[in-house]
Amino acid sequence: MEIPKGKLISIGGSEDKGTEMDPNFIQKEHHSFFEFGILKRILSEMNGVDSVVEVITTASQIPEEVGENYIQSFGKLGCKNVGVIHIKNREDALKTEYLERIKKADGVMFTGGNQLRLSMIFGGTDILKTIIDRYMTEDFVIAGTSAGAMAMSNTMIYHGSSTGALLKGEVKITTGLAFIKDVIIDSHFVTRGRFGRLAQAVASNPGCIGIGLGEDTGVLIKEGNKMEAIGSGLVLIFDGHNIRHSNIADLHDGDPISIEHLIVHVMAKGNFYHLNERKFFAGVREAEAK
Repeated sequence: MEIPKGKLISIGGSEDKGTEMDPNFIQKEHHSFFEFGILKRILSEMNGVDSVVEVITTASQIPEEVGENYIQSFGKLGCKNVGVIHIKNREDALKTEYLERIKKADGVMFTGGNQLRLSMIFGGTDILKTIIDRYMTEDFVIAGTSAGAMAMSNTMIYHGSSTGALLKGEVKITTGLAFIKDVIIDSHFVTRGRFGRLAQAVASNPGCIGIGLGEDTGVLIKEGNKMEAIGSGLVLIFDGHNIRHSNIADLHDGDPISIEHLIVHVMAKGNFYHLNERKFFAGVREAEAK
């Protein structure tokens, strides 16, 4: 299996303007996303303050506002080489000017919003192929927050409320951008109570590792395998490989599901997890020793 030379940084969201929310969720504004150094970590994994970053606002309903927010935030960290690419439809995705900018960047940042827009607009395009090729063959960084994080995997949740998540059929899954395989990423995990949503997704796809990202929290994935928790909150890992019983295949839509032996790990900043080996490590020395 080919090992990517680039890095993925998936972030659980923070201010998340323009994101499609659960109907009963009350939006709160957070800014500790920037204060706890996730954006700084993104730059350090690129080329520091001299990095050329392209922010892709496709998922957002208010792309201009979101793009300006990232320009200002990266600017406060000393990075002035930040561009914003407003790809709003598949026609935009075919523009050669955007493709050329991606070829010159040190990394890209996918904003929050609606992850289904990302898969529908970018699927099969040269710009997506270029991003994947650079990630596989170069020290290229792909970062994404909220919807931008959820779309990174080949198996992507695109719908499912927290309240009905443990009823069959309430969680909808499709194909994402496929930067990484055999994982399912969910965002705003703790604040919006999405434990049941990710549990159903993993029970339906037990070969995948579920990654639940809290707000102000992310994971840095190197070599497509070695995952480090970053930020201020929690990351939950759902391992369904050893599920002994699940009734999900035999139910009618709307019936409650049951799952036996779903393994859950809770990660905080500085913990590591190797996806291929499905192993948790408390710190960097332990992880590097394996």
